[in-house]
Amino acid sequence: MFKVFGFYKFVKVKSLKKNKDLLQKFLISSHIKGNIIIAKEGLNGTFSGNIEDIDKITKKLKSLFSFKQFDSRNESKSKFQPFHKLKVKIKKEIVPMNLSINSKDRNIKTHLDPKDWNKLIRNKDTHIIDTRKPFEYKVGTFKKSVNPNVTNFRDFPQYLNKLKKNKPVAMFCTGGIRCEKTSVYLKKKGFKNIYQLNGGILNYLNKIKKKESLWKGGCFVFDNRISLKHRLKLGSYSVCGGCRMPISLKDKRSNKYEEGVSCPDCHDKLTETQKSRFRMRQSQVYKAKQSGKKYIFQKEFK
Repeated sequence: MFKVFGFYKFVKVKSLKKNKDLLQKFLISSHIKGNIIIAKEGLNGTFSGNIEDIDKITKKLKSLFSFKQFDSRNESKSKFQPFHKLKVKIKKEIVPMNLSINSKDRNIKTHLDPKDWNKLIRNKDTHIIDTRKPFEYKVGTFKKSVNPNVTNFRDFPQYLNKLKKNKPVAMFCTGGIRCEKTSVYLKKKGFKNIYQLNGGILNYLNKIKKKESLWKGGCFVFDNRISLKHRLKLGSYSVCGGCRMPISLKDKRSNKYEEGVSCPDCHDKLTETQKSRFRMRQSQVYKAKQSGKKYIFQKEFK
């Protein structure tokens, strides 16, 4: 059993290259896999390993970057290692929005726990925004939420400028970090009633009872579990071998679905050359399975 740990922390980071190298070396020695982004404004990542090693890494992060608590953290379990490898990257921002923030900018008073969140989004005047990408929204979302259909998060402010400043705005994302920046942006633009789901969807699904839940579908995650449901149990989605997008059980019943090759969304867009190449790859997967070997073919999500 593997422990999966997701987190973010807004903290001033100096000596980016030095700290990256130190952290990466420690992660490798602890057999950790996953993705971590380091920027001057802080840290953001998800990684996986055995329970003892994950506990060591969380302590190392705090000591190396001099902080006591994560701004947000979530833990779940997986029967398999959900990451193929380790990636530690230095970037300009931990979430690209052309807006760097620090811990003092955070609107902590407007972070709502799941039960208070349910009360807010039941209000018909509340504008509920799913700040994630369209394909994530397709897998699952809150009832009556709106997705701006923004593929690049840097374009998100253009959508926000169209909102009415006097109405309550309720935002949510997977772990909370995208909402942190959006909240700061809206506050600077004069919005007064801005709220976000504390800990994001993962915190909500882990804590709220299914019978009290206002969530529909699964929650897409950027690892090989693909989607999670209530209590952060493994969902039913997989990934299309052609377009790398999440596909449901319903998609698999389509005559345009071919395992490892295509799905209803990409079948008509792929060339015959591409399909032929994907079929060859899938045949290697089948052969590997028959011989009891592992065949790592799935691309890392970006």
